[in-house]
Amino acid sequence: MSTAPRLQFLKGHGTENDFVIVPDLDGRLELSAATVARICDRRAGIGGDGLIRVVRSSAHPGARAMADQAEWFMDYRNSDGSIAEMCGNGVRVFARYLQRAGLIEAGDLAIATRAGVRRAHIAKDAGDAARPGDATAGSDGPITVVMGEATLPEPGPEGEITVTVGDHSWSARHVNMGNPHAVAFVDDLAQAGDLLAAPAVRPAAAYPHGTNVEFVVDRGPRHVAMRVHERGSGETRSCGTGACAVMVAAARRDGADPAVTDHPVTYTVDVPGGRLVITERPDGTVEMTGPAVIVAEGEIDASWLGTDLG
Repeated sequence: MSTAPRLQFLKGHGTENDFVIVPDLDGRLELSAATVARICDRRAGIGGDGLIRVVRSSAHPGARAMADQAEWFMDYRNSDGSIAEMCGNGVRVFARYLQRAGLIEAGDLAIATRAGVRRAHIAKDAGDAARPGDATAGSDGPITVVMGEATLPEPGPEGEITVTVGDHSWSARHVNMGNPHAVAFVDDLAQAGDLLAAPAVRPAAAYPHGTNVEFVVDRGPRHVAMRVHERGSGETRSCGTGACAVMVAAARRDGADPAVTDHPVTYTVDVPGGRLVITERPDGTVEMTGPAVIVAEGEIDASWLGTDLG
């Protein structure tokens, strides 16, 4: 029987945006980009759109300043190992892990991310509709995340933002949800192609560190559907910050701005992996409600990873 150190992990998803969860409460692990990419490999590893390391804020150099606001820090990595500011579906899965591990109870909590502190509400059960919105419940009770305010940068001197796939080009709206998004409204989601490669986005200066790209069609009044190419991950079944960016872009296109009307605006956003309900409040805060599920847990042998787990 092997005595090599073993890495504990869980697997979870939010509307099929899936993650490998690595509990490292005291911040002792050093996970390189190559190690993360190997774990997230869908054929040779565990497989996931990203990796979430669970760390106490006080134990992480980049999160200590938030420790008085949020006990837990979500150290999020894209599937290629690159560091990301945050992940909306990941925040819900992170909260579900904390609840499952007995570290928190249902109700309100704060989570530190590289995009700042995000506040969440875990419904007690499927019948406890998430307090801030009117969302449908998940099997374990929905989770609502206060995603912060969207910013919509104006086009720079280089001109309007465009997204191109093959022979198709569309104007896009730049929306920042703590991470960057280019939102394009299309006639048919199939026009986005296979999304194996990142769509071309111009001007490049608008997104110096790359961007997530959303393709959106209308399904009905305040109801849209989307596909997304996530920066560093490729096409995913869902993107929480992307759904929020899409909701804000759709509301502005439709002439709805809660800051002007003083009334909240709610859109249903269908993603390939399910459904999210997004609400923008008059104070500018955006809230996302949806399910989060933990599906498995296990151990990874350090000798397979080819790294020293200490």
